[in-house]
Formats: sequence, C-alpha cells, structure tokens
Amino acid sequence: MEKLLVSIEKIFPFVNREQINALEPEITKSLQTLYNKDGKGSEYLGWLDLPSRITEHEIKEIEETAHQFKKKTDIVVVIGIGGSYLGARAVIDALSHNFKNLLNENSSPVVVYAGQNLGEDYLFDLIQVLSNYDYRIVVISKSGTTTEPAIAFRILKKHLEDKYGKAASKERIVAVTDEHRGALLDIARKEGYKTFVIPDNVGGRFSVFTAVGLLPIAIAGFDIHQLIRGAKHMQQMTSPQVPFAENPAAQYAAARNALYRNGNSIEILVNYTPRLLYITEWWKQLYGESEGKDNKGIFPASVNFTTDLHSLGQYIQDGRRILFETVLSVEKTRSALAIPNDADNNDGLNYLSYKPLSYVNKMAEIGTMLAHLDGGVPNIQIEISQINENSIGQLLYFFEIACGISGYTLGVNPFDQPGVEDYKKNMFALLGKPGFENLSAALHERMEKLE
Repeated sequence: MEKLLVSIEKIFPFVNREQINALEPEITKSLQTLYNKDGKGSEYLGWLDLPSRITEHEIKEIEETAHQFKKKTDIVVVIGIGGSYLGARAVIDALSHNFKNLLNENSSPVVVYAGQNLGEDYLFDLIQVLSNYDYRIVVISKSGTTTEPAIAFRILKKHLEDKYGKAASKERIVAVTDEHRGALLDIARKEGYKTFVIPDNVGGRFSVFTAVGLLPIAIAGFDIHQLIRGAKHMQQMTSPQVPFAENPAAQYAAARNALYRNGNSIEILVNYTPRLLYITEWWKQLYGESEGKDNKGIFPASVNFTTDLHSLGQYIQDGRRILFETVLSVEKTRSALAIPNDADNNDGLNYLSYKPLSYVNKMAEIGTMLAHLDGGVPNIQIEISQINENSIGQLLYFFEIACGISGYTLGVNPFDQPGVEDYKKNMFALLGKPGFENLSAALHERMEKLE
C-alpha cells in the first residue's frame, strides 16, 4: 500500500508544538462531529464513508458503461462545472501522459471538457474539432439548470443530434444527475439516456468518488478500483479511532488552523510536477467553497514550481508575511531521464552530467523550501510515494476529511456555499430571466450611475 506522509515540523519557527497540541481537543471534537453527523451541513456527509460503502455492483456498472463509451470513440466530452468536473479532471490529468492527445496509440478516448466556462470561442473551437471525430457526451449536473453546463449541453446536444441523428444520439449521451428530480433527469427520461445518480447527501466538491468522478476516470482508462482502494485506506487512517498525533488529516487541520490564528491567512498549495496542476485546482474549490464564509477562512491559492518561481516566487520570498505553503511532494517519478554530458560545456551544466532530472527537481524543491523558511514562510509537506491511482485516491480523501475537520474547527458550515448564489442572481437579472424583473431594474439603475 502506498503511503501518504504529512510533515508539519517546518511550521515550528512560526507556531510551536504546544500550540498544535492545544488544538487537539478542538480538532478531535470536529472529527467526531463529522462521524456523529450532528454538526452544520450534516445532511451532506454521504462522502465520509463513500469509499467503504460503494458496492462492487456500482463499480461494475460504471466500468461497463465506460467500456461501451470507449468502443470506437475518439473523444468524450465531459460537461460540468465546479465539483461536477474538477475531481475527474484532477485525476485524469494526474494519471495521463503529459502529451496523450498527441499520441497515436491511445487505447482510450481523449477526454475534453465543456460547460466549465462561458467562453464563446472555446465552445466554437470545440465544435469544430468534434465535427471531425467520433464523440460522445457525459453531462453532469444535479439540477440540469446550472447556467454554464446547461448552455453547453443544449448546444452540444443539438450538434450531436445533427451529426448522428436523434435516435442514434441517445446511445451517445450519459447523464449523471439527481435520482428523483431536476431538468436533466427529465430530459434523460424523455430521451432515453443512460443515467447515474449523484447522491442527495454528497455535495459537488466532495463527489469525486461517485459516478461524477468515477465514470470519466474509467472512460479515460484508469483503474477506479485502485482509486477507491486508496481512498478507503485513507478513510481508515483518518478515523476518530486513530490518535491525534498519528492522524494525518488531524495534523494538517491543526497546523493550518494554528497558522491562521497566527495571521497566516493565505495557503499556497505547491506542486513540482505539472501533472498535479488540476489536483491544486480541485483543492482550491474544495477549501475555498467550504471555508470562505462569515468573513472567515484561509484563502486557497496555488503555484506550479519551478515555473512560478520565475513569477510569483519574488512575492512569496519577500512580500507580505500573511501566507504559508503546503508542498505536494512526490517521492518517485514515473520515468527516468538523465542530463547528458557536453564536451564544450558552453552552458556550464557539466556539473550535472548524468544526474537524473528528478534529482535536480528535488534539489530545487528543498532549496526553495529552505529559502522560503528563511524568508518567513511556514511550510507543510504532504508526500506521496508516486503518482498512481492508489496514491491519488488517498490524497483526495485526505484533503476532503481534513477540509471537514478544518471547517468545523473554524466555526463555519463546510458543506454549503451561500455566497455562490449572489453572482447568479445578478447575472440572471441582467440577462432578463423571468422572475428577476425588479432586481434587473435596480441593477441597470446602478450601472447608469457608474457610467
């Protein structure tokens, strides 16, 4: 079994061990609140035991549908936004070849995404590509009325029906949606689409271990058994029965809350591996949407090193001392590539001759961490053995449960997102959606005053 290790020792120049230990009663209570299901938002705790509760029958049904979608299909479009696509994309990007789309020997379809933005050029360009390839659609939405994915689905559904005919198209669309209600469920029933359920008690940003994440991941050709196995292992490693000092999620939650109380209000998730980019994007939604409430919360940011050391590195080193870093560290790379010797040595790099590139990257990681510590930036390290299904399953569940613990310790409901609705109301009013006439008039009056 792969191991996930959390190290908080490098925060101790800024907060001490006594401050961490003093948080033990709060952290333990927050973890127990999750398991007792008696805290705020407890109706959305279906994710908590999902890795151990998902059945072999459910996994088999997902894999069978994925197999059907992979037959002679070049592209699968996953339509969704927020948690309806970020978890799947995080796992698929982490496990894929960096240049999979350019390889000719792909045994699985290329997975692309729509409905995560309102970019007209983006969707227009996608349709141009889809016109030349065989494709299918996985549309993911609990309600079916979220603006971005609903628009994308309406446009792509028409394109698919125009290309293959209405009767043939129903075999090319799968809907992942609510079990009992909603516009997307109504459409799926009317058109005869295959459907999978988003459980009522699982919020979008915690849904990666449901069909929301598992179906696209399986379509992309990855082992969802191992992904779930890793998550199940982490569920066991972070349960209330595990002592505080040995519980990685409890230690992480305690460290970040101690730093927050010390004035470190921005957490930067750092990766040194390009394939982890969308893990950090998924993490930002998970923590930002869960903790940013009641004028509280750590602001989640991310950087991709060493690339961003040449842009944001200056601010991290010398800017305002309100941030801390959590570094995603990978022990072993998938490949090996040594730096060659050059007889002329014009670039002065012969001191690195024959060394693996992973060694250079690791020294950059260590050197950066030491420099940032010297610059007043606390560091937490999360290390995984390698990037595979098992380790990614562990990592995602680790972040989920640590988020629940941390949110309750912060004193907010980690499972709602009331602030997300504010922009939607204004957008609907400005677009002229029925029922928003009064707000529309008020907004247009405000806009005139600002001109």
